[in-house]
Amino acid sequence: MASTVLVITALEDVTADLVIAALNERGVHVARVDPADIGPHLAFAFHLSPGSTVWSGSLRTTSREVRLEEVAAVYFRRPTPYTSRFVHLSVQEREFAVAEARHGLGGVLNGLSGVRYVNHPLAVAHAEFKPRQLRQFTELGLQIPPTLVTNDVDAARNFAELHGHVVYKTFRGLPRGEGGCAGAVWTQRIDAATLDESIAVTAHLFQAEIPKRSDVRVTVVGRRVFAQEIITPDRALDWRRGDWDQLAYGSVAVPPRIEAALQSYLRAFGLVFGCFDFALTGCADEPEAWWAIECNPNGQWGWLPDADAIAGAFADVLTEKGGGQP
Repeated sequence: MASTVLVITALEDVTADLVIAALNERGVHVARVDPADIGPHLAFAFHLSPGSTVWSGSLRTTSREVRLEEVAAVYFRRPTPYTSRFVHLSVQEREFAVAEARHGLGGVLNGLSGVRYVNHPLAVAHAEFKPRQLRQFTELGLQIPPTLVTNDVDAARNFAELHGHVVYKTFRGLPRGEGGCAGAVWTQRIDAATLDESIAVTAHLFQAEIPKRSDVRVTVVGRRVFAQEIITPDRALDWRRGDWDQLAYGSVAVPPRIEAALQSYLRAFGLVFGCFDFALTGCADEPEAWWAIECNPNGQWGWLPDADAIAGAFADVLTEKGGGQP
């Protein structure tokens, strides 16, 4: 009987470490694999026989071997991009090798039969588009800030004049630079007078600023919900920008109507897990005080005060105990 949890992630991943530790405490067999190790440190041989509907074969790392037939669940976290494995190749060779690895190794790992994925990478990819997220929030009756997606400077200026206080956000995180260092573009207030024709270069996301008193990070794993109010010392616009050691947290109860909407949201995207961000404008027990900002379908939660409980929820879902897909 299949009983192994396959964890697909990079070597350095503290969040995955917490889940693996929780699984180990339950005596669950875990195999950790980073597909970008393809080569001498990761070998595989997969077979599909005529008439068969299930791939068989094995993955072999430097420390262990796991047969596909043994895999009961896949925790898909944050594997290293394949491109890092092939940086020594020419551009054409690198693009070819990356595509072959993604479609070959990735194609098998993303299509295991009868296996629970948390979350499936295709579901994550579909759920990462913020315009789709915002539309789903409104379809479920959640409040969102007035939003504009544009590359038209006049539209941006008109939006800023209409709403007065406007913020700019990115659709995606800032990619790594040539030196490999990661950066970030934080949520920032916009002065309409500074908007110019450079907006035409690409798409921009503008929203009316919500007069929040705090932020709430809601982590949903299966049917379990964990919510932490996040307060910055200076009431910062973006809590991620400052010193995380100075953040104050408090556990809050999510209003039933909001919680039901979040479960429906996960079902709509085929997700088992998601990290939701809200702006809170009043008391947490008032649904009208909750403003939906975004959902990260592969978000971070390892720094939160209830991280151990969240890790336990992941272990339960991956072993089909006390959770399950919503």
